[in-house]
Formats: sequence, C-alpha cells, structure tokens
Amino acid sequence: MFSKKFLILLICTCFTIQIQAQKVQVNNKPERVNWFQDLAFGMFIHWNVDVSLGAVISHSMAGASNEYVEKYINELPKYFNPNKFNPTEWAKSAKLAGMKYVVFTTKHHSGFCMFNTQTTPFNVMNTPYGKDITKEIIDAFRKEGVAIGIYFSPEDFNYFHKNNIQIGRLQLPEHFPANNKGLMDYDKRQLKELLTNYGKIDILFIDGPGDGLREYAWSLNPDLVITRDIMTTPEQNTPDEPIARPWEACYTMGTDWQYKPTNDPHKSGTEIINMLTEIRAKGGNFLLNVGPKQDGELQIEQQSLLQEIALWNFANAEAIHEVKPLSVVREDNIWFTQSNDEKYIYAIVQRSGYEDWKYGTRKNFVLTHIEGNANTKVSILGYKSELVEYKKDFDAKIYTAPTNIGLVVSAVNGQRFYTNNQWKNAVVLKIENAKFRKLNTPKASQSNMDGAK
Repeated sequence: MFSKKFLILLICTCFTIQIQAQKVQVNNKPERVNWFQDLAFGMFIHWNVDVSLGAVISHSMAGASNEYVEKYINELPKYFNPNKFNPTEWAKSAKLAGMKYVVFTTKHHSGFCMFNTQTTPFNVMNTPYGKDITKEIIDAFRKEGVAIGIYFSPEDFNYFHKNNIQIGRLQLPEHFPANNKGLMDYDKRQLKELLTNYGKIDILFIDGPGDGLREYAWSLNPDLVITRDIMTTPEQNTPDEPIARPWEACYTMGTDWQYKPTNDPHKSGTEIINMLTEIRAKGGNFLLNVGPKQDGELQIEQQSLLQEIALWNFANAEAIHEVKPLSVVREDNIWFTQSNDEKYIYAIVQRSGYEDWKYGTRKNFVLTHIEGNANTKVSILGYKSELVEYKKDFDAKIYTAPTNIGLVVSAVNGQRFYTNNQWKNAVVLKIENAKFRKLNTPKASQSNMDGAK
C-alpha cells in the first residue's frame, strides 16, 4: 500500500510535469507573426561553396559518384575567396528597395557552413577567405535596421557522405533528423551556434524536416519566427486565391537560386513589382532572392532590378507595409490593400492592363467595391496632382464621385521617373474616408470604367 505522503508527492510531481509540458512552445507567438506580416518584403540570399562552378546550389551532390562528392568536399573550399564581398552595399540596396528582412543560407543541403562552426571543418573558415561571412552579413543588415533571418537545412549531404548514407532528400528514414539521432544532435549543435553567437535572430527558415529542431530553436529563442516548416512558403508560385495568413512566397530573379553565369534570363522590374503587389494584396510576404557571384558581388542584372524596385518603393512603400488584405483582392488589374488601422485603402493600378494611361494623361476608373461619400479623398502616392512638368495650364487634379456603382476616380499619371517617360510600373491610389464592400454583382466593364466622368 502507498502511504498518503507518497501519493501526494506523486500527484504533485505528475501535475508539475503536466504544467511543464504545457509550456512547450508549439507555434510562433501571435504577436511575432503580426510583426512578421508587417515586414512584407525580404531579401533571400543563396550562396554556397559551389558558386565557383555556377552549379545548382548543393543538389549536384545528390546521386553523384563518390569521386564527385569527394572532390566537392575537398577541393571546392580552396576556390572560395570572394574578395569583392561588401555586405554593407547589399544591406543598403535591400533597405532602399523596401526589404525589411533578410534570410541568408547559413547552411544549405550540401552541409557547407557559411559560418564559424565547431561541428565540421567543412566551413567558410577553412577557405582562402577565412572569415565568418554569416557574421559579416548579419552585422551589416542589422546596422541598417533590417530584421535578421537565417536559412538552415536539417538534411546535410556532407554528414550523409561521412556516415555512409545515400545522398538524397527525404528519400530514406536516415534523411530525417527525427529518425537519426546523430543527425539530430549534429543539427542542434549547429542551431545553437547560429542562435546564440550572433545576437538575437528574428526569423528561421527550416528547409527540411523540422520535427524536434523547431522546438529546440524556440527553447533558445521563444520570439523566433519560424517560416518554412510552420508556414506555407510556395516557391516560384503565388496561389491563385488568397490563403490563410501567414504565408510567404519565395521567388528568384532569374531561373536559379544561386548565381548562374549562363542561360539565366531575368524577370523584368515590372514583373517583380507586380508580383509584390499581388502577393501583398493576397496577404502574403514576398521573399525575393539574389545570388551573389563567386567574387562576392551581386550580378549587374540583379543590382539593376533592386534599383528599379527601390525607385517604385520610394514613392509607394506605404501600400505594401503594415497592410492587410481585403475580402476582394482585385478588380481587373487593380489590386487592393488596406492599412492595419483601416484608415486607408490602397488601389494599386498595375500598368500592364492600362497601357493607355501614359505619363501626363488622365484616366477614369470605377472602383466598384469602394463606397465613397462627401468626405472621401483620393491621392496618388508620390505625386501631388497639381501640375505635369512642361505642361502649362494643365489640370492635374484628382476628381472623385461616390455613385451607386462604386467610387468614380479621375486621375492624372504625372509622377516623372524616367527621362523618356516610359515608366511602366504600378501607380497607387490612396483612398481615405471610404468603405470597402463585397459585391455579388458583376464588376464594371472596362469600357464603363474608361467612360466614367
């Protein structure tokens, strides 16, 4: 028979264990998710030891011969010496482009660590460069006020090779840390280095099976926002319809994540800006990738695209930051966002659907989902709507009228960005003192919109 004292002790012990179990973090903190959603736009950076070859990052090891893998591990680090690397320039370019967070590939699937680690000699310290690139990137972006995120692959091709495990992704039980104690311990030691040696990390992108690792990461930093592994994070794809928040779309500028020296056509700046507005209208974050060259510079195509995005962001940032989606995300080529405090609605007019709305011309719209009133005010972000350069006695005012079929807006596209006036990117209408309504009636036709006065 158990004594009364023993039973009480047993009950108290069980209760304590239950309480402790309840304290285990199982998801991102809601307030941190809200913070992350307001960041809106981030820079993804894919960079690995095989950049010297211009190969697909890491994946050339999967299924490769032992000779190839040995050469990869033993020879490629000898060529890694980015003597033109300047993370401060990267950080300033990202900030000017409106990117509020960065996610850097500290360890991709190859297992090469772009940080100073005690877990493996297969790391950046054992290269001609010989410095902690992760620290340099974190310090530079943090100085610019950009939130810090790290990409981490739980699968590790170098570890697989050293332990006689076939190299692949999610194809064998041993590829999952939850089934491989050695791999789990190895990954945890690396995560501890990353989450404790570089100041507070804001975001963790776990590109692979995270069971056991996400909980460990939160035990080190409960405020950490884990994106992939917890959130929906589509690659090279934006859902046709809005999905439950939070989510994050990940895109390359060209066709590959790491620097691809040949046969790599890039998206246009207009395409990227239109992707940004669509993703934000649908409630997602946009993580746009750059792939530095082997010498540490960003290739000129990607630098140029960042500058075009920066120019657009300079005028229109408030339409994508600290906003939320509406019940209807678009009318034709006009996408909607709303400020978190619901004071403003932003109608982002993608020019691809309105080629006739050239610089210095007037365009009429009927926004069928917006209910205006006598106090409704519409302005264009970045443009004062008072004059058009070189046009004397030209009426550039914005006219609005609430009607039964929606808010009628007549506006001039008068912000001058290029010498030849061929700026083809979205124009943003900022609307205040108006309501958004979900309609069951058909949208106004384009001809009706063009004819509204």
